[in-house]
Amino acid sequence: MAIIEETTEGDSPSVILARSRDLVTPALRAAVDTLPPAVRRIAAYHFGWCDENGVQGHADSGKAIRPTLALLAAEAVGGTTESGVPAAVAVELVHNFSLLHDDIMDGDRTRRHRPTAWTVFGANPSILAGDALLTLAMDVLAASGHEAAQDGTRMLSTAVLDLINGQAADLDFETRHDVDLAECVRMVEGKTGALLGCASALGAVFGGDRTRAESLRRFGVFFGTAFQHVDDLLGIWGSPEVTGKSIHSDLRSRKKSLPVVAALRSGTPAGRELATLYLRERSLSDIELVRAAELVDAAGGREWSRAQADTLLLRALNELQGTGLVERPAGELGALARFAIQRDH
Repeated sequence: MAIIEETTEGDSPSVILARSRDLVTPALRAAVDTLPPAVRRIAAYHFGWCDENGVQGHADSGKAIRPTLALLAAEAVGGTTESGVPAAVAVELVHNFSLLHDDIMDGDRTRRHRPTAWTVFGANPSILAGDALLTLAMDVLAASGHEAAQDGTRMLSTAVLDLINGQAADLDFETRHDVDLAECVRMVEGKTGALLGCASALGAVFGGDRTRAESLRRFGVFFGTAFQHVDDLLGIWGSPEVTGKSIHSDLRSRKKSLPVVAALRSGTPAGRELATLYLRERSLSDIELVRAAELVDAAGGREWSRAQADTLLLRALNELQGTGLVERPAGELGALARFAIQRDH
């Protein structure tokens, strides 16, 4: 199939992402500039636009995958790139609302190679900044004047509720010893898949086509779930220079990530030893963290997550087939998915 195979059609993933950032960032900054001063500086710091003192800068603002999906989906159904900008800005605001809150809930002290916002400005002000970004996302859609604004707002609010439900399940897993692999996958479909699915579908409706929005939503959900598999692998074995977080960060917080749950439920000696480490009251030492990573691998969790990521990538790419999408942006959607999923291979 043309989309699943490697293709020279369209730009490279890095160029695609850079192009999207160039188009979305001015609109994103204009939206953030409307926020009250108390939260505006926190948001600007989080996005990498300034330092903790408000001095302008250009730190890492993230990969911009979600807004890129919205822009490409708008083009893929025959709309203009510009028609997808409100959708792209809205999903990026929601994504960063979730990151601000996640960092506090997870106790993460580093994101994008800088101290997290809550460690600089405090937890409570950062929670309010996240709340402001979520509210702003809905306002961006409502103020767009697009005929799909009302439907789009409901689509986004549904995705946010799915995201929150997934995050609630993730928090619940931290205190449970009986997490099933199927419910872990459902958690990821909500926490990560829902917003990527919404980004793709929202781009389609803002591009002027509701009929193909559902297939693009499924593309995004499959892609998002595969993306989380890769993120979970990087959370254990990823280099801090790549992830912007400390090595073994997910194991240190004893997260029930996908490869970890697969290992814990494997019924293997390695899985049982890993369970013993995870049940300990005290923090894991650096030596124990290395051992935990070895046990996840030995119990098959690493191999399982890699295989699942590849399977879900194929399912995502198959959703781009036979729906009459415009070839170049559809091909770039596929290229972007391959690039993001194969980053740990």
